[in-house]
Amino acid sequence: MPTLVTPATMLRMAFASPCLFALCGLIGACVPQAKADAIADFYRARTVTVVVSSSAAGGYDTLARVVARYMGRHLPGNPVFIVRNMPGAGGIAATNFLYNNADRDGSVIGLVQNNTPFEPLFGTKEARYDPVKFNWLGSPSSETAMVLIWHTVPVSSVADLKTYEVTVGVSGANSTPAFFTRLLNATLGTKMKPINGYPGQNNVLLAMERRELDGHPSAFFSSVRTTRPGWLREKTAKAILQYGPQKLAELRDVPFAPDLVASDDDRLVMQAAFAPLALGRPFLMPPGVPSERMVALRKAFTATMADPEFLTERETMGLGVNAPRTGEQMQDVIERVYRSPPRVIDRLRQLNVP
Repeated sequence: MPTLVTPATMLRMAFASPCLFALCGLIGACVPQAKADAIADFYRARTVTVVVSSSAAGGYDTLARVVARYMGRHLPGNPVFIVRNMPGAGGIAATNFLYNNADRDGSVIGLVQNNTPFEPLFGTKEARYDPVKFNWLGSPSSETAMVLIWHTVPVSSVADLKTYEVTVGVSGANSTPAFFTRLLNATLGTKMKPINGYPGQNNVLLAMERRELDGHPSAFFSSVRTTRPGWLREKTAKAILQYGPQKLAELRDVPFAPDLVASDDDRLVMQAAFAPLALGRPFLMPPGVPSERMVALRKAFTATMADPEFLTERETMGLGVNAPRTGEQMQDVIERVYRSPPRVIDRLRQLNVP
């Protein structure tokens, strides 16, 4: 027999519904607050360790320490951040630690070299991690690199680079600038001759000033603008080619390498090879960190990159903070590279061999 709804029942339902809806709304509003409180409870009076894959006093170390001073302000619970240096194997030692040994509760983050996510792609046996499984926090910058040639060298175009051999400085045959030199020579037909023994970009720029070298195969635009602000403006050095995640408006008259290749495969090889430049200076977390803490740390990192006091200090210290990347953007870059066709990966591996 159907249930009869009496006038009294209808009256009770009419009064109960607003109360029920109000209760549901109250519960819904409390859920985000409860999550925020849980995050604050976890991080309150806790120390967060930033593992840096370089030695103390270097550029990466300095950046990590400045970020550490501000990031706790933007994380619920306001934990203290400390820096732990873990150099070795070009960043692989720290990356292995973060993947295999670090706590996965959100109390450890890292700053590693931008080439380390792609070492497994090149078959580096020492790299015992899956980059796709890391939780990527973000990066304070992406980089655009330039083939930079001293003004007295008779090279003014990419066409000139194909006919005139120039000497360019690199730290060693296995270094990233040496790899980029081989890549550009192979895909564009340039004639750049790498000279080993210059451990950093500034060493190469000094050698250009002394006329020991003709140029740099992968000078970072942001760094040159900071350390040699007059070079491009006064044409002390010539930017012949640019490459990276995107073409810079500041270099609008300088050719963009991916636009110059004829084949789709060469373009795919370049996109994968230039991925480290898109990552800039990547901050990350171990895999398996609880999702709500991962989200909170990503938000804190993004807020730090926009913090006026942080921006003032990084400007004063000459730190590279331009075109920051979110964790989601970095995750997308890495996943796209690892989805590259096998023939593209094989070509990258061949170019990686000196």
